[in-house]
Amino acid sequence: MFSGKTEELLRRLRRASLAKQTVMLFKPVRDDRHGTTDVVSHDARRQNALALENSSALEAQVYSAEIRPDVIGIDEVQFFDDQVVDVCNRLADDGMRVIVAGLDLDYLGRPFGIMPLLLAHAEYVTKLNAICSRTGRPAHFSHRIEGGTDDVQIGGAESYEALSREPYNAVIVRDHHRKTAVE
Repeated sequence: MFSGKTEELLRRLRRASLAKQTVMLFKPVRDDRHGTTDVVSHDARRQNALALENSSALEAQVYSAEIRPDVIGIDEVQFFDDQVVDVCNRLADDGMRVIVAGLDLDYLGRPFGIMPLLLAHAEYVTKLNAICSRTGRPAHFSHRIEGGTDDVQIGGAESYEALSREPYNAVIVRDHHRKTAVE
């Protein structure tokens, strides 16, 4: 989180639009932090998007569009179902450029959902890092500072902080000791 993934996605889609390419942008309906009709970056850049329940609905929207899109953008792709990998491959096979943004690790540092498979199929991968809120170094981990233990919890700065490896490992050890003491 906070690495500029959405900002980079929106930048690439703006460039495609400037090049007179037809663009469609999608997001999962469960990401309702900024309403259901826009993708919004942490620096407040925004673009209209279609919020969908699953990847089948995404594919149906693309193929039912009046004008076939040249470029497909998908934000928070890790929240889509497992079939999104096949959908992205079919769209790419049909000549569309597919650009996705998503988290590769969950708050426990585990591979996030379909991301490993999606990364394996990607032709190009740009990995962005946030800045650690404690050390100022590149941050690879999203530490949950508020909320429960569900794998998926939508949130921003109120719920997560970006951490580099050393502070993240210290927090994970601390939290593990607290959990063990309670049990």
